[in-house]
Amino acid sequence: MSKVVVIGEILVEIMADLPGEGFREAMSLTGPFPSGAPAIFIDQVARLGQPCAIVSAVGDDDFGRLNLARLAGDGVDVSAVLVDAERPTGSAFVRYREDGSRDFVFNIRHSAFGRVPQTAAASRVLAEAGHLHVMGSSLSSADFVTLNLEAARAVKSRGGSVSFDPNGRKEMLDRPGTREAMLAMLSLTDIFLPSGPELTLLTGQADEAAALAALFDRGVSLIVHKLGADGLRYHDRAGSKSLSAYRVSERDPTGAGDCFGGAFIALWLQHRAPEEALRFAAAAGARAVLHRGPMEGASTLLELEAFMAAHAPLVPHAYP
Repeated sequence: MSKVVVIGEILVEIMADLPGEGFREAMSLTGPFPSGAPAIFIDQVARLGQPCAIVSAVGDDDFGRLNLARLAGDGVDVSAVLVDAERPTGSAFVRYREDGSRDFVFNIRHSAFGRVPQTAAASRVLAEAGHLHVMGSSLSSADFVTLNLEAARAVKSRGGSVSFDPNGRKEMLDRPGTREAMLAMLSLTDIFLPSGPELTLLTGQADEAAALAALFDRGVSLIVHKLGADGLRYHDRAGSKSLSAYRVSERDPTGAGDCFGGAFIALWLQHRAPEEALRFAAAAGARAVLHRGPMEGASTLLELEAFMAAHAPLVPHAYP
């Protein structure tokens, strides 16, 4: 089985208990929860039985130990996670507003993962990768861009595959060099996993059809366009399909897209048919929002099967 590797941040998330604006007063908080988009993704991959590893760094502190225990316990190879004695584990404080949007206070740039973990263990794990997953949040500096691009080229050179989730916002694309880095990554991508407006924002095209054509011209093989409550659209060179979303009562949406991506990539690598992988991935994303805490809803196959049995089946149909 192909080993899935991701290079990316590991952090803790601490959540305000009540909705409101920002953190300018004392308030009740819950956490720390294991977090970081790449960490959530790879934890979901592991819970579906796919060999996997993460290249990252944490501090020599309880936040780091909390994350390493969760990831290793779920089956992730954490041998390439540097434990930095000088910098703390990254953190994110989050508070939901009444309208569902969020306020964040991040410590990532000056955390352990703020500098590239250049270790023999990282080199070894990257050399073992049969599939590399890249996240836009991990293209945070020129050094991280270089590391991800070099790793992607190496995986492709030995017949492996690359998936890319830009998980970015328009303001991220406006930062110098970010759009260029993402476009370079797209040229090495087999599976593209954009959310909402990322499909057209990154390609610079005015509409979906033009964006799809531009992506296929770059060599992308398949595209899974995540649309939240509106479901998803799947595109490859043979055509397109759409899939409606499971209807659930959302408790915490953080990490749902990462669980979706982790489930889809794991099952695709296990040679499930695209329609079946999409149904399980949609269930993984829906089940994730039922749990408070970004990694708490990562699912096993049995948990996904039970969830799907309790909900109306989703059947892909021809995209209009």
